[in-house]
Amino acid sequence: MNICIREMSLEDFDEVHTLWLSTPGLGLTRSDSRDGIDIFLQRNPGFSFIARDGDKLVGATLCGHDGRRGYLHHMAVDTQYRQQGIGKSLADRCLEKLRLANISKCHLFVYTDNEIGQSFWEKTGWIKRGELLLYSKEIGIV
Repeated sequence: MNICIREMSLEDFDEVHTLWLSTPGLGLTRSDSRDGIDIFLQRNPGFSFIARDGDKLVGATLCGHDGRRGYLHHMAVDTQYRQQGIGKSLADRCLEKLRLANISKCHLFVYTDNEIGQSFWEKTGWIKRGELLLYSKEIGIV
């Protein structure tokens, strides 16, 4: 196994999208289309990463910021490659890029029924915030 982590590009979309679709506990919406991810990557250049074992995509995460806070989205590692530090390495790359951009805090979202995801983030030093609620509203696309 020779894992290489590099910046995500739009050319990775098909493989990344397939990985996301095959990852239990990860939810996708229409904003996760090729066009939506293209916009995200252009707005946050150099912050999102993929992991490969040779030619095989084995991990991916989106990362960006709003100038104040960083956000990790859609962290996924192929089930055959878990427990090898790939997810932590992807997250650490993102956090380093955020730190270099003077972003001092990062948030992420995990579904309440995604016990594997919650366990991973807690084991890697993330703190579960119980005092916050997330509200969403569809506003449509122009």
